[in-house]
Amino acid sequence: MKPQVFLTRRVPDPVLGRLVASFAISDEIAGSAGLVTIPADVVGGGLFDVAGSDLRVVANFGVGYDSVDVAEATRRGIVVSNTPDVLTEATAELTIALLLALLRRVAEGDRLVRRRDEWALAPTFMLGEGLAGKTLGIVGLGRIGREVARLAEAFGMRIVHTRGSGPYEELPLERLLAEADVVSLHVPLTPETRHLIGVRELALMRPNAVLVNVSRGPVVAEAAMVDALAEGRIAGAALDVYEHEPEVSAGLIELENVVLLPHLGSSTHAAREAMGMLCADALEAVLLRNELPANAVNPEAWDPE
Repeated sequence: MKPQVFLTRRVPDPVLGRLVASFAISDEIAGSAGLVTIPADVVGGGLFDVAGSDLRVVANFGVGYDSVDVAEATRRGIVVSNTPDVLTEATAELTIALLLALLRRVAEGDRLVRRRDEWALAPTFMLGEGLAGKTLGIVGLGRIGREVARLAEAFGMRIVHTRGSGPYEELPLERLLAEADVVSLHVPLTPETRHLIGVRELALMRPNAVLVNVSRGPVVAEAAMVDALAEGRIAGAALDVYEHEPEVSAGLIELENVVLLPHLGSSTHAAREAMGMLCADALEAVLLRNELPANAVNPEAWDPE
């Protein structure tokens, strides 16, 4: 019999076809040997209990796995995998798209036209900012942060960073916040990065600086950010993630100097298919070949017996 696998969400058709060929896709979590979850799922002891003792692998459809209780999974001998690398370009491109939409007032202009407000071309109408000559401060120079830096350089931006290694100038976080025209967040959500950007950090930013977050919502203290935006202490924000996702603060929605997206960082056909295929790789490695998957985040949980 094929091993039973449960999917918490629909996956791209090519991925589903591969999974159907190898596994019994179930409508029930109970009795499953493998799970495909997404970062919005809370994956911990309760879910593991429902799945039962046959559960051997959780394939997380995302690079971030802060929603998975990895320690508990490891204690139970359950391998957890993620999907690194294949979403780097898509997420970096979206970062630049958000930044351009904010500084060139693209989303704001779209809203104006759709409201059918009166407008006319004029030398001072809806002036925005360009990227050339601006300083981009990247907090977290990992795979995605490095790709954002590469793209931003093509626009003539100066790159500084913290929390990583690379060919750019490294600064302490406090100095980066004080110098950057754009602060772009690319860190995983951990106890150390939760509310990494709060009241104190926002106060260090310049009044004409903007904040971009495509990492995890709780990296920013959202209420403090709303206050800083509303009071003009920072110039704007472009957000793909939220502290209490999918809930978005009413204060953010009411502001014109904010661009808001529904967590679209890796939302391209190619990226999502590639992510799904990495999930399939992990499931097949554990359940069909009795091997540790290459993209396991807790290899210490592996017990081939």
